[in-house]
Amino acid sequence: MGSVVEVFVGIGIGLVGGVLSGLFGIGGGVIIVPVLVALGFTQREASGTSLAALLLPVGLLGVIEYARRHEIRFHYGIGIAIGLLAGVLAGAVLAGRLSNTLLERLFGLLLAIVAFKFILFPTGG
Repeated sequence: MGSVVEVFVGIGIGLVGGVLSGLFGIGGGVIIVPVLVALGFTQREASGTSLAALLLPVGLLGVIEYARRHEIRFHYGIGIAIGLLAGVLAGAVLAGRLSNTLLERLFGLLLAIVAFKFILFPTGG
């Protein structure tokens, strides 16, 4: 019975993450991971679970909609995808070598830096 509840909790998290991902281009790191950590996951479990969930569905429908409106610069996207292939492997290996406490602190620092930039220096585009 617990696994059914977990699936429904996951659907809720995914729905919120999906809406925000489609709206702002975020989801995994900013929404899903903090919620999973709040539910008792370790930082590594939350990151791994988020990556597993995002593997296929997150981009497909969003890309179709943005492409329909000609709002994608595909050359940059291809370059970013190539970088992600190497970067996510390097990050996953590094995460396995760091403590969960350090990972949580580094993640919080990253979110604070991003928040600081967007609050104090918006581009207004």
